Amino acid sequence: MPNNNNNGRGPWGPRPTEFNHSNNNGSPPFDFDNFIARLIKKILGFIPSFYTYSSLYISALVAFSFCLFQSIYIVHPDERGVELRFGKIKNEISLPGLHVMFWPIDQVEIVKVIERQENIGRPVSSSSNNGLILTGDQNIVSLQFSVLYVVSDPRSYLFNLENPRDILRQVAESAMREVVGGRIAVDIFRSKRQQIALEVRELIQKTMDSYKSGILINTISIEDVSPPREVASAFDEVQRAEQDEERFIEESNKYTNQILGSARGEASRIRESSIAYKDRIIQEAKGEADRFLSVYGQYVNAPALLRSRIYLETMEGILKGSKKVVIDQKQTVIPYLPLNEMFSHVQKQQNSDGGK
Repeated sequence: MPNNNNNGRGPWGPRPTEFNHSNNNGSPPFDFDNFIARLIKKILGFIPSFYTYSSLYISALVAFSFCLFQSIYIVHPDERGVELRFGKIKNEISLPGLHVMFWPIDQVEIVKVIERQENIGRPVSSSSNNGLILTGDQNIVSLQFSVLYVVSDPRSYLFNLENPRDILRQVAESAMREVVGGRIAVDIFRSKRQQIALEVRELIQKTMDSYKSGILINTISIEDVSPPREVASAFDEVQRAEQDEERFIEESNKYTNQILGSARGEASRIRESSIAYKDRIIQEAKGEADRFLSVYGQYVNAPALLRSRIYLETMEGILKGSKKVVIDQKQTVIPYLPLNEMFSHVQKQQNSDGGK
């Protein structure tokens, strides 16, 4: 209900004279500039007297210096920077060097882009079940491996995933379980480690790309593979038996190669000897044929003389190794026959022929 009889009073008490455009005495209207000046004077009255205009200037200079200091940042060679303006990501990536932004409306996030390493699995001495993986042939192995990666896209790495390192560890362990679960234990223990590491790397990279993580997987290093402690002794015996089997196979292959090499060498020697013998027999036959043809030519010219010559040469060849001495009965002079020397010569010749 309006109150018309207020005698110059407002609803909350007497109205100040400054807000009266006129009064009963006909005073001038309200001066707003004068009111603001008096209000500032009252506010400054609460400030200590030593807080002068020079102090205000110094405070402003300090505040400006602080803002300038906050606006300058350095990106090191192994880092990249991502600027945000009012919380929105800028398109440019800050490369190594000195940069300036407008703080506080701009902020920067620095991320390392050098190669990082995540170790996954457990030591053999650990009692936890972390790192135990079931293989395709229903064996259990304890496996340790490392993931070497770099940040390829700092913006995606910083803002697409809440905790990219934990997600990478979970993805890596899941990928290793999937790949090892499709193979037999012998593959992971011995022969197929490199191939398994490549398959795990491809699977991790594919998964992290689907998350737009900004992570590039460089290498998967399988560092240690061992059976659980409960069956380690039995597994070691099996491993030793397999190693003995391989050693025996290698020794047998070595012996086989040695025997085959010797046999091949002997066969080659016999083959070459037979070829040489064949060539020698052929050459001797050709020589005999040539000699026969030569003798035959002489025989045609003087048959009687050639028969005597052949007879004498034949008898000489027959009697050369004999211990008998043939002399002519018509000789009148008693011949001197050194039988000891002759027989000694014959014996040496026979021994020489026997050695050949």
